[in-house]
Formats: sequence, C-alpha cells, structure tokens
Amino acid sequence: MLNTEPSDKTISQPNQQVNSKYRMYVLCILTLVYAFNFIDRQIIGILSPLIKEDLGLDDAQLGWLKGIYFALLYTVVGIPIAWLADRYSRVNIVAISLTLWSGFTALSGLATNFTQLALARVGVGIGEAGGSPPSHSMISDLFPKDKRAGALAIYSLGIPFGIMLAFFATAFLIKGGSADWRVVMLSVGLPGVLLALLLKFTVKEPTRGGDNKAADLEQVPFITALKALLVIPSWWGMCLGISFGSFGNYAISTWIIDFYVRAHSGFDFANLLIIMGIINGTVYALGVWVGGAAVDKWGKKSKKAYGLVPCIMMIVGAPAFYLSLQVESLYASLALLTILLFTSGAYLGPSFALAQTLAPVKVRAMSTALFFFVLNIIALGGGPTFVGILSANLAEVHGEVESLRIALMWLVVPYILSIVAFYWTSKRVDEDWQKAELRNG
Repeated sequence: MLNTEPSDKTISQPNQQVNSKYRMYVLCILTLVYAFNFIDRQIIGILSPLIKEDLGLDDAQLGWLKGIYFALLYTVVGIPIAWLADRYSRVNIVAISLTLWSGFTALSGLATNFTQLALARVGVGIGEAGGSPPSHSMISDLFPKDKRAGALAIYSLGIPFGIMLAFFATAFLIKGGSADWRVVMLSVGLPGVLLALLLKFTVKEPTRGGDNKAADLEQVPFITALKALLVIPSWWGMCLGISFGSFGNYAISTWIIDFYVRAHSGFDFANLLIIMGIINGTVYALGVWVGGAAVDKWGKKSKKAYGLVPCIMMIVGAPAFYLSLQVESLYASLALLTILLFTSGAYLGPSFALAQTLAPVKVRAMSTALFFFVLNIIALGGGPTFVGILSANLAEVHGEVESLRIALMWLVVPYILSIVAFYWTSKRVDEDWQKAELRNG
C-alpha cells in the first residue's frame, strides 16, 4: 500500500532551495527510468523479424502486438495512476511500475505463441502507465517554469537513449552467438528491477507545488481536474500535435527494422542494429535537447515558440522521411531517416513542458496522464497497428517489401496534421500562458 503521509524521505524545504546537484541527480535517475521504459517498449520492434519467423506471425498480428495490445491498458490505467500520483508518493508509484513492466518484459521471453506474447505485452503496458505522469509531476515541482522545458527535454532523452540501448543490447547478444529473441527479452527486462530499488532508496518525494507559491494544493475531484484541462485550447493543440507526430514515429520505430531487413536482405542484421542505435543515441537525442533549449531561449521573448519550433522542425523532417523510403541505397535511406529523427525529437520537451505549465498545479500528474492518454491511443495504439494491418492487406498483391513500403508512406498524412496542430497552437498559447500564470501564481 502506498504511503500517504510525509516521511523522512520527503523534501520539506521549498523546492527552489533543493541542492542543484541533488535535483540533477533525481532528473538523471528519472531519465534512466524513462530509458528503461523505451527499452522494454522498443525491443519487440527490434526483434520483430526474429519473432515473425519463430512464431509464424503475419504483419497484422505483429501490428497488434506492437500497437494496440500494449497501448490500450497503458492509456486506460494511466488516468487512475495519475490520480494516485496527485495524492500519494510518486517515488513509490514509479518504483512499483518499473518493477512491473520490467518483469513482464522478461516474461515475454517465455512466450511460445501469439496469445502468450500478447498477454505479456498487455502486462508491460500496465506497468509503464505508472512511469511518466508521476515523473513529470516531480520534475515540474523541482524545476521553475523558465527551466522546465529544458528539464523535461533532458527527461525526454530517455526515449533516444532507451531505443539506443535496446538496439545495442540486441546487437551485442546476436554477435555473441545468441540469435534467440527470448534471451534478449530476459536480458533487457531483469535489470529494471535493480533500478527500481535504486530509485526507491535514493530519491526523496519532492514538495508539491514547486515555484507556484500561491497555488492552492488542496486536492480536487477527478471530474473537476478533467474539466480544468479540457478548456485550455493550446493544451489540446500541443497534445494533438505530438500525438499525430508520434503516430508516425511509433510506427517507424517498430517497423523500420522489418522494412530494412526485407528491402536490404544482404545487409548484416547486427550491424544494422548498431547503426540504428548510434543514430538514435546521438542525432535523435540532439534533436530532443535542441528542441527544449530553443524553446527555453526563444520562449522568453514569445510563447509562440512552443508551437513554432516543433512546426518548423516537422516541415523539414516529414519530406525527408518520405524520400528515405524511395531511395535504393540503405545508407542514403538511413541518412534521410536521421533528418526525421533529429527534427521530430524537437517537439518532446516543448510539448511536455506546456502540458505541465498550463495545467493547474494540483492536477499536474493528471495533466500528463490525460496528455499521454490522447497521445498513446492515437500514436502508440494507432501507428504500429495501422501499418501492420495495411501491410498485411497489401501483401498478397504487392509482396511483403512493397506492401510495407506503401504502408509506411501513408505516415506522411499524420505528419502533416501534426504540423497544422503545432502551428495552430502557436496562435493560442500566449493567451493561455497568461491565464495559467494568473491561476497558478
């Protein structure tokens, strides 16, 4: 049972007085937790060709495993967990959640058929639901508004670093003589349990409210919290912008290895994983950092930056991705994909920061949970599943290579919708920001 009372592990002094080194330590630990989140989320996309061959699955079944089976309970459970995070120990919630999703990832390695693997993926999704909302809430309490986009951009580095580690771990095990996807699942799942213990025993629960001294921290009913968020236009604009952009990104991250293995069958699989790991761990990570830093700097002059920076980046990235599917050279395709990864990483920090800043302080965890609910139903549930089903339906006529290429080409549509949503947000954010300052103090 979660502890509801302050303990000797609760920070009693105002958070702006917390030691800066400790504050960065907490941010680094939470970023590492987020990296494990994406290791366990990404691993099935990396192992997809091996799982497909071993279990005899088609693209539609793989799409269900990569998308909706994971995302459905992940999104639904996230709302009540966020409600708990606005009331109880967020450190405990994250530690318990990390233990659950890491354990279910390890159990995935014991699956011998589609049903067992699907149930394990549902379990991973349930566990991961308790990761980001409490983490976002803690970071927002530890960092002031003018540094929040940068802090959440650093936290978002868990995405590229987690994906990179998943690629590297798989490549290492394959080069070491194990091409068994089950061994990889077990190897990446179990270390998360140790990280959960480190989090539990070294991180203290921050004082709620952060830099909002005038905020009324009395808890509010669930429905009231939802209504408070539903009436903020730019909150929704940013939510839809990241959702449509991530529709494409989640689909690509879970299907691009399948595409490259089919379209470039002569290329060494382990070397491909290493290249993808390097790209995600450097260029994608740089894009995440640049997005947060640019908005922190530009945002001091105009809050429109929160929408315009992601908008401009996606205008560059979407055409590059489309071209990456057309070129014959694998290296040319990887170079163009790298442009997309850099530009799409830039929307993470600004989007998460705006979700926290515009929300009333007492519903910050709920704000992130609702944000992720919309994001993951559309993106995580929709993107990989859409590509898998479309590819399977086209395979009989076009073959497995072209069917997957065509399905991936359709991702340009949600990228265009993302650009429109971010631009619309830039027109509304100034007014909503002013209202948030008046409301939160």
